[in-house]
Amino acid sequence: MSFAQLFSLASTAALFGWACLILLPRHPLITGGLRYGLIGGLSTGYTVLIMLFFFRIEGGGFGSIGEVRALFLSDAGLLAGWIHYLAFDLFVGMWIASEADRTGMSRILQAPLLVATFMFGPIGLLLFLVCRAIQPRLLFRTGE
Repeated sequence: MSFAQLFSLASTAALFGWACLILLPRHPLITGGLRYGLIGGLSTGYTVLIMLFFFRIEGGGFGSIGEVRALFLSDAGLLAGWIHYLAFDLFVGMWIASEADRTGMSRILQAPLLVATFMFGPIGLLLFLVCRAIQPRLLFRTGE
């Protein structure tokens, strides 16, 4: 399978996972499948790419912006980086959903935060943290 095909497969799988997280009930089988199946699968794919290609990328590393650029000039490095984003953003989305459910945040209010996390990772996380910090009585059921 080519790097382009793996990119498409990983992206489609992640999109499916986000759709499940946002639209489906948070049943333990669904969240477990996302956490251990999809995120675990993406993490495994990332690990394989790193083990096979990371040390072969000439000039690649994390010591300078030039070394990081070299990693992403390689299709293997670019795919590994993309899968890293997919796995970690979905993991963060799962955490946001779990915390929001635990504290009683409406699923309607969760949806745009999860979409923001899917599209822009840290921006969605920041929005969730801000919402949780400044408007707990408006956004969450506190039982009072």
